[in-house]
Amino acid sequence: TKKDIAKVATQLIQEVELSIWNRTSISPGKYEDPVLDIVYETKRCNKPSKETILEAGNNTMDIDCAHDFTETTTGNQGAVALITYRALGDILNESFFSDRKGLQEVKLNSRVVSGTIGLRKKIALSKPVLLTFKHTQPVGARKKHFCVYWEGSTDEGSWSMKGCSHVKSNDSHTTCQCFHLSSFAVLLALTPKDDLALAVITYVGLSLSLLCLLLAALTFLLCRPIQNTSTSLHLQLSLCLFLAHLLFLVGVDQTEPKVLCSVIAGALHYLYLASFTWMLLEGLHLFLTIRNLKVANYTSAGRFKKRFMYPFGYGIPAVIVAVSAGVGHKNYGTNTHCWLKLDKGFIWSFMAPVAVIILINLVFYFIVLWILKSKLSSLNKEVSTIQNTRVMTFKAIAQLFILGCSWGLGFFMVEAVGKTAGLVIAYMFTIINVLQGVLLFVVHCLLNRQVQIEYKKWFTAKRKGVEVESTEMSRSTTHTKMVRSSSLQ
Repeated sequence: TKKDIAKVATQLIQEVELSIWNRTSISPGKYEDPVLDIVYETKRCNKPSKETILEAGNNTMDIDCAHDFTETTTGNQGAVALITYRALGDILNESFFSDRKGLQEVKLNSRVVSGTIGLRKKIALSKPVLLTFKHTQPVGARKKHFCVYWEGSTDEGSWSMKGCSHVKSNDSHTTCQCFHLSSFAVLLALTPKDDLALAVITYVGLSLSLLCLLLAALTFLLCRPIQNTSTSLHLQLSLCLFLAHLLFLVGVDQTEPKVLCSVIAGALHYLYLASFTWMLLEGLHLFLTIRNLKVANYTSAGRFKKRFMYPFGYGIPAVIVAVSAGVGHKNYGTNTHCWLKLDKGFIWSFMAPVAVIILINLVFYFIVLWILKSKLSSLNKEVSTIQNTRVMTFKAIAQLFILGCSWGLGFFMVEAVGKTAGLVIAYMFTIINVLQGVLLFVVHCLLNRQVQIEYKKWFTAKRKGVEVESTEMSRSTTHTKMVRSSSLQ
């Protein structure tokens, strides 16, 4: 069985290392063993020498002996060995690698090598060891390398990426750094092919959304006549969405180094949760405002900002992310994207709060529509012209997206819906949500009469400034010509 193979392979590696140290503890050098089908090199790990480089079978290891030098169990001067197994990769192949989320056609693309100091097993290092592997097969454009080590035990074993990271790759070699000595290899994987049209829609849509969110934030910040609780909510939502979308554009594909990818994933987790929290506050404030119109009570909406806004808007997401990171920090960052891992249910640290917020905002939205319908039906019918009705209808529909309700489509982007339906939902989800910033700017800025008045004032003042500057330049030019003409006469 597979478990038996892993057990035997782990024992083989241990026996090979024991055999090498028994043979070469006195005379280091380069050796080849046709019986075990290995090549290896051993060297003294001298304290004065900071770095020791070993080579075996076109694979190299660079270790800092000044930090990791220790005496062997026999009291002799410490030594280090690099072993290359020519055929072990055929046995410990890619089938022993289980972390394949988002990867296709995973293959072993190097010989299995072991690094060891003395007769000890897995050794933790104070400085990372650099391992350079020669590839066993060519590399394609969509292929990516991963550094792994053999995590063996008396019962089973598997390839793991813990403690190892990819440094660089070219057509023939891959360099890895690891903070322990064990048995290592390089895996080659085919990354999923992105849908070009969907990628274009995402990047163009997000770029447009970033521009609109920036304009909206500047408007809410600088337009004094509209400064109130609603504007503060719009401003915070605009800022959170702007930062989240910007980080997504520049960082979601930065999977190396792993630590940076994890930080980006954590930041995206926080920013998008904060965005949804401000969407919830938007929905709550809208509900309170409309309800107060009905009961002629403005006190609760007036106290809204002081009591809830900033601690709730930024504090709740921080608590969720802090707890999530404390419980499962290793679930930040995947092999292909800097986002939360989908396995082990960790994605629900984002999806569960989002689902709750969407449901609450949907309830607020339909209550608001019901109150407005009752209120408008009691007014004079002449007030509701066809044009006003169209604008209000557009605002009502747009508000549904601004409150984040359209993000609910994301819950249907699962394998169970089928490839075709899933692709349609993916297009709908992308188009609708990347334009959230555009709708926010249009509804709360371009269609707001107070903001329109302020825009006109700004443009008028700008135009007058340009005209005054042009007139002064013209007068100056005319005066200069007159002076020159007088001097010539």
